[in-house]
Amino acid sequence: MTLLTFIIPVRHQDNARDWSLLKANLAETVASIANQTSGEWRGIIVANEGAELPELPDRVEVERVTFPPNDMHERGNADVEDFREAFRIDKGRRVLKGMLRARDSRFFMIVDDDDFVSSRLVSFVSENRDANGWIIDRGYIWDHGGRLLLGNDDFNHVCGTSLIVRADLYRLPERFEDAPAGWIKSMLGSHHRINEILAEHGTPLAKLPFRGAVYRVAHGGSHSGTPSLLSRYFLNWGALKRPRRMLRNLSSLRLVDDSARREFFGKAA
Repeated sequence: MTLLTFIIPVRHQDNARDWSLLKANLAETVASIANQTSGEWRGIIVANEGAELPELPDRVEVERVTFPPNDMHERGNADVEDFREAFRIDKGRRVLKGMLRARDSRFFMIVDDDDFVSSRLVSFVSENRDANGWIIDRGYIWDHGGRLLLGNDDFNHVCGTSLIVRADLYRLPERFEDAPAGWIKSMLGSHHRINEILAEHGTPLAKLPFRGAVYRVAHGGSHSGTPSLLSRYFLNWGALKRPRRMLRNLSSLRLVDDSARREFFGKAA
């Protein structure tokens, strides 16, 4: 049995603004995952047939699917809730395909294809094998290519790469075809309601006791369109009206130094 399986859903290639950028970001995400200090892990990339992927390290496999492109990948004039629902079902069924391939895993973590994770995750999970799982409520936000990390203490509300869940708590169906659409959207296509649902079942998630992931922002392929650190947290009217919050954000900045590169970016000093 694999201890922790990282599931990385990749959008249909027709939905990518720049596939070469997506591919480069994915390679960096996979390098981050492969840098775990414990070997008790596995990675599953879920991608469409024909999608060109980067060279992958050992323990990272590919589950090929034939799902059509998401016609509402870009919102345009669509209703906001219709837009979100379309995204959730598209992402959720990709995640389900990956989980069914690795249904013998003890824990799952869904990782967006452009984010980074701490190299300490698998070792920590190994020491807490009977837990329900964890919310990563503390992490970092990083401008693509930047030299600064911003510590964020509400991380699970801004980034989907923020949950480690014991596999049996998902209650996976025997077959892909048996999964209800509502369950796919709420449990696999979005990270917002999972802890609430699990708590209602008496199996709440704990908070990870260290900063566990990095949310990459301000790059051309980002689906969320999250702005840069400067524009979102410092150089805008809302931030300027709240000097205490501005000071708190300034105090939460950290350089991307050798320690950060080793822990999150899969790079030696």
